[in-house]
Amino acid sequence: MYTRKNQRDLTAAEKKSFVAAVLAVKRSGEYEDFVRLHDQYNVSDQQDGPRAGHMAPSFLPWHRRFLLEFERALQRVDPKVTVPYWDWTADNTPAAGLWAEDFLGGTGRARDQQVTTGPFAHKEGNWTIRNGVTTGKFLTRDLGRPSAPVSLPSRTEVASALDETAYDAEPWDSTVTTGFRNRLEGWITGDARGRNHNRVHRWVGGAMLSTASPNDPVFWLHHSFVDLLWDRWQRAHPASGYLPARRLGAGDPQRGRVISLEEPLPPWNVKPSELLGHSGLYRYAE
Repeated sequence: MYTRKNQRDLTAAEKKSFVAAVLAVKRSGEYEDFVRLHDQYNVSDQQDGPRAGHMAPSFLPWHRRFLLEFERALQRVDPKVTVPYWDWTADNTPAAGLWAEDFLGGTGRARDQQVTTGPFAHKEGNWTIRNGVTTGKFLTRDLGRPSAPVSLPSRTEVASALDETAYDAEPWDSTVTTGFRNRLEGWITGDARGRNHNRVHRWVGGAMLSTASPNDPVFWLHHSFVDLLWDRWQRAHPASGYLPARRLGAGDPQRGRVISLEEPLPPWNVKPSELLGHSGLYRYAE
């Protein structure tokens, strides 16, 4: 069993190893598979087909498996590397350490949001965007969105999600006004559809605003923290399990679109029930 650490606690050597492994996965071409996969399974309420990755109960187990697949790719390069987490309630400014030159690099320049610092800057020659939603070849960010400022979620907003006693509720989509999953994912109305997880994507801006958001390596640190928050919620509410527990009825408009506890998650053919814990795989250093 290995440990995922808070990114602020990484040593200089650990940061260097993480960056090197990410760049190696990028060079191999495998990184593009992760970008395409996330784009494919980011299906909204308004679109047809199963909603596995977002706006549905399987948001959390789907991303847990997605993160594990990426972590395994990193560990094929360097077995000691794990995906750190970014606690955005604490490291909540563009001056935070994860945006340093030796780690993820900083925000984009004003005229085109192009990231020009750090190992993922296009000018370094190691990070060309090949599967974005635009034709741009460089990584983009707009940390904090200075032209229309956005703040990162606070501890209070996270607590509002952790206080929810039910995992999810009907109609199992982005319109749900109660339940842990949607409050953490951030579609709860009242804040321009941007709370918790969603607002982090908005705050980073650039590539993180699109369905191809893994083009920004901060995606993995963000979702590592989301995964940790699910872990905390489970510990706080041990009697509250994944919902829906059973396949939806034949007359339910969400049948075939929403994945219940024992239905397989695409593309891995693994059930949410198999992803409710991570004992024996990894732990979080808190």
